[in-house]
Amino acid sequence: MTRIALVVAVMCLIGAPAMAQTKTCKLEASEHKPSPLAGAALTSFMQKCEKDASADCEKQAAAHKPKPLAGAAKTSFVTKCVKDKVGS
Repeated sequence: MTRIALVVAVMCLIGAPAMAQTKTCKLEASEHKPSPLAGAALTSFMQKCEKDASADCEKQAAAHKPKPLAGAAKTSFVTKCVKDKVGS
């Protein structure tokens, strides 16, 4: 039982830095300096961020190994990828 707990603890420590580095569009907007974005500035920022995320996810789908994603697999991948980047 202690081996399982140790493995879980190590996996949490390994995964934590990767999760901490992931900034979503919503997180960036809320941490904007000098104050969090709101109103038209927030809307504009979120639209641009979502557009950039979509373009990046499309590139990832096209560069997928061993072969590029297509059809339903591509749609599913891009949808989840954009959702993760935007923070919805």
